[in-house]
Amino acid sequence: MRAGLALQVFSVEARKLMSYRTDFWINTVAVFAAKMVVAYYLWTAVFAESGRTTIGGFTQDGMILYYLLAILIGRVVSGGERQMSISQDIYQGSLTRYLIYPTGYGAIKYVEHLGTLVPSLLQLVLFSGVASLLFDFSQLGAVTFASLLRTAVAVAVGNVLLFLMLYVIQGVAFWADNVWSLQVMLRFITSMLGGLMLPLDLFPAWARQILEILPFQTLYYFPVMTLLGRIDTGEWLRTLAVALVWCAMIGGVAHIVWRRGYREYTGVGI
Repeated sequence: MRAGLALQVFSVEARKLMSYRTDFWINTVAVFAAKMVVAYYLWTAVFAESGRTTIGGFTQDGMILYYLLAILIGRVVSGGERQMSISQDIYQGSLTRYLIYPTGYGAIKYVEHLGTLVPSLLQLVLFSGVASLLFDFSQLGAVTFASLLRTAVAVAVGNVLLFLMLYVIQGVAFWADNVWSLQVMLRFITSMLGGLMLPLDLFPAWARQILEILPFQTLYYFPVMTLLGRIDTGEWLRTLAVALVWCAMIGGVAHIVWRRGYREYTGVGI
């Protein structure tokens, strides 16, 4: 894909998502504040009731920080919630216009996906700064320049991995009338097993061993723990290697699904 075309597609998607700025930021702030308030009071109650200073290796401040980073990094990994646009292209027949573009459909959609990350990156910086003023995280002292670089790589791989998962599911639209339920199911599984709902350290040891060979922890848990400096170099490389293998395998499945799907596509929509 030519750099000029990629930049133009990226720019259009970023501006499109920010078209209604007031509504966008009100909804964003409200959702973020609601999630953080729930997490704060929930874990304050859990720590108070248990009488323990640490749970799963996290202090109360550490647990709140984990949720803060999981929410913000999760937005960057998942993008701007425009994944359903792929199935809509199939249902409405608008996929046809992409077939004459001088590049592949998947490449265009991924660049569009990257364009939706611009607001999420702004939110990550803004809300992290606000939270640092409201909560005392100074004693954690785990974030370093090296962990920032590793986190950027982890987030990038997680972003590609989730996009490929969704790309496969959206391709089912060639045969199914509605793939929304499949996407909801994937969102629940990735949130639960990926560390967005709760840190994976709270899972039993046998479950953790299984999760280490599955792709889900790469999406949220892995980038957050990397940023906190709680993953050493060896473990980071092993987890990254597992994630890349999953990217290759799911990418292969996506290629098969779409190659066969094109044979079923009529271009008239439904």
